[in-house]
Amino acid sequence: MTTTQERPGAADLPAAELPTREPARPGTARLALLLGAFVALGPLTIDMYLPALPTITDQLATTSATVQLTLTGTLVGLALGQLVLGPLSDALGRRGPLLAGTALHVVASLLVLVAPNIAVLGALRVLQGVGTAAGAVIALAIVRDLFDGRAAATMLSRLFLVLGAAPVLAPTIGGELLRFTSWRGIFAVLAAYGAVMVTVGWFFLRETLPPARRTSAGVRGTLGGYRALFRDRTYLGLVLVAGLTMAGLFSYVSGSAFVYQEEFGLDEQQFGLLFGAGAVWLIAATQLNPVLLRRWSPAHLLVAGTLAGLAGGAALVGVSATGTGGLWAVAGSLWAVLFACGIALPNAPALALSRHGDSAGTAAALLGAIQFGVGAVVSPVVGLLGNDALAIGSVIGTALVLALAVLAAVRPWRLPLPGDPRGPGAAS
Repeated sequence: MTTTQERPGAADLPAAELPTREPARPGTARLALLLGAFVALGPLTIDMYLPALPTITDQLATTSATVQLTLTGTLVGLALGQLVLGPLSDALGRRGPLLAGTALHVVASLLVLVAPNIAVLGALRVLQGVGTAAGAVIALAIVRDLFDGRAAATMLSRLFLVLGAAPVLAPTIGGELLRFTSWRGIFAVLAAYGAVMVTVGWFFLRETLPPARRTSAGVRGTLGGYRALFRDRTYLGLVLVAGLTMAGLFSYVSGSAFVYQEEFGLDEQQFGLLFGAGAVWLIAATQLNPVLLRRWSPAHLLVAGTLAGLAGGAALVGVSATGTGGLWAVAGSLWAVLFACGIALPNAPALALSRHGDSAGTAAALLGAIQFGVGAVVSPVVGLLGNDALAIGSVIGTALVLALAVLAAVRPWRLPLPGDPRGPGAAS
């Protein structure tokens, strides 16, 4: 396989003149910004309406657990959409499915403006999830088209910098929008953002999967691709670890509005600011990751991040069960979990996708489907356990204990790292 350093740059060539084997290589900073903007549509869709969850509960005359199912619906859409759009991008190329999925998100967001009840809102949230799945899965496939091994983990860390800005800004933006409009106005803003991304992508996104590298379309080809992935025990283990790590994040996302606003009495704007402050720790960790990769392998950082996240989850259970330290003890424990997840999250996908470069879209689809599928399960569980800090801590702790058990079985530190001549578990 050609390494990242050996691939020639072709950023200035028009798409029709690209070589049949190697895709165009735009500048990594510009590529991270563009892909991050597409991927950010998912977290914005998930997080921007979080400050309004208690308001939606009252206005649509329903329960908090039922309103949380609209979040679950988005995650289900994200999971199922990726299973379709990933293989589709392997067959048709990356650009077309990405723009079509984003356009679907715009339509679903506009329909939310007239949703009459919680059932219709939930159905439209599923469609929104399907639309945002395009950015979530195809961005990872584009990274895998262009990068291997440590370079892929570094690129994903840069991507997470842009992606991390979304959860920082989304609840704050949502809280501020609620000063001037209803919760439906938040979805109008999401529709506008999606429309901008379709326009930007149309003019500035180049195809990274030449026709010579595309797979055959059709149900049989798709199922065959998934069968090959399910036979790879190591890939499945790494994907499961990525999903369980994401469960920690989604338990925080689904329950934090109720913890901060109902348990500790913050208003919508204060919640947005505190939620954003927590995401700063996630961003900091993802940007520390490339520095750490100069010394340690992605596998070592994945294990370290998972262990640190479990310690943060245990601290959260302790302070919430005993009432020690109040709001800031709970927030500090959550921030520790977010920082640890920021170390683990870029490395699990990089290791998993490095094993299936020839079917990156399908491999990224299964990865994303499991990640968001776990999130869809976690969200109502937090609600059923009480929507409090203890519930969030319990889910985080359980998920990361399971992740460590899977890591012990898979032993990723023994795997060869593509693009790294130093071999298994190489570290500087």
